Amino acid sequence: MQTPEHEPLQDSYRESTREYRPLGVSGLGGWLILTQIGLFLSLILLAAHLNETRLLVLNTETWTLLTSVESDFYHPLWGPVIIYECVYNLFILVFSVYTIIAFYKKRAILPRLMIILYSVSLAAGIVDYLLLYQIPMAREVEDGSSIRGIARSVIACAIWIPYFMKSKRVRNTFVR
Repeated sequence: MQTPEHEPLQDSYRESTREYRPLGVSGLGGWLILTQIGLFLSLILLAAHLNETRLLVLNTETWTLLTSVESDFYHPLWGPVIIYECVYNLFILVFSVYTIIAFYKKRAILPRLMIILYSVSLAAGIVDYLLLYQIPMAREVEDGSSIRGIARSVIACAIWIPYFMKSKRVRNTFVR
C-alpha cells in the first residue's frame, strides 16, 4: 500500500512520461493524405521513367546517334541534356525516398524537404525545357507536354508550398 506522500511523485512521473500531444489537428490525415499519394506516385513514375530512359537513350546506338558529330541527328547539347536529365532524375528519386522516410518518422525537417522538392522540380523542369528548346529536333517533336509539366509544377508549388509553411496540421505533426 502506498502512502499519501508518494502519490504526488507518481502523478508527476506519469505526467512527465506521457507522450506530448500538440493542441489542434495533427497526424497524417487531412490534406497530408494527398501528399502521401503524390510522393508514392511520383516515386513510381520516376523509377519507370529512369528505366525507360536507360533503355531507350543510354544504349550505345541511340547515344552515338545523338552525340556523334557524323550523325544527322547530332547537336552539341544532346549529351549534356541527357546526362542532366539522368542525374536530376536519380537525385529526385533518392531525395523522394529520403522525404518519404522523414514523412513517416514525422521529422520536423519534412516541411522544408517538401518545399525543396517542389521548388527543385519546378526549376529543373524549366531548365530542361530551355535546354531542349535549343535543339531543333527536340523543338520540332515537342507536343506541349513540357509546358503542361511546368504548369503542373507551378500549380503544385502554389498550393503545397504555402500549405507546408502555414498548416497547423503540418506544424503539429512534424515535430520530432
